[in-house]
Amino acid sequence: MADPPVYTIQIDAPPDRVWPLVADLGRQGEWSPKPYRVEWISGEANAVGSTFRSIGWLPQDKEHVMEGVVKVNEPLKIFEVTTHDDKEEWTNRYELTPTGSGTVVTKTVFWPPLTGVRAMARSAVFAVFVNGGMRKGMSMLKQKAEGRS
Repeated sequence: MADPPVYTIQIDAPPDRVWPLVADLGRQGEWSPKPYRVEWISGEANAVGSTFRSIGWLPQDKEHVMEGVVKVNEPLKIFEVTTHDDKEEWTNRYELTPTGSGTVVTKTVFWPPLTGVRAMARSAVFAVFVNGGMRKGMSMLKQKAEGRS
């Protein structure tokens, strides 16, 4: 299996200003390059164990529905969710690292294991459709946290 995609950005804002944008699924749509929204199914919003439904963009599906659970919520440090549709399960982890007066945000996408042609196809789809959007989203997060959006 290929290494999971990792996206990192330096933000000129302290972790306490970045954290609410990253660790509140309801606010992630504010810095998503494509429409994205969340509906809570059970539990307290953003709390470990709470379940949700997300509706967002995927190639060839502008209203893709996934269901998920909050796996980790270590305030100002790590926020992680696992989502699934009828085909696959994905995990998105955000890690915040203070750097002076700023914050480094690292997003890691853990994808389901695939081999052979399916693995190559997924890598190609990520390269063509997803990586640019992930980088743009991280840039939009930076702008939002720095108060420039």
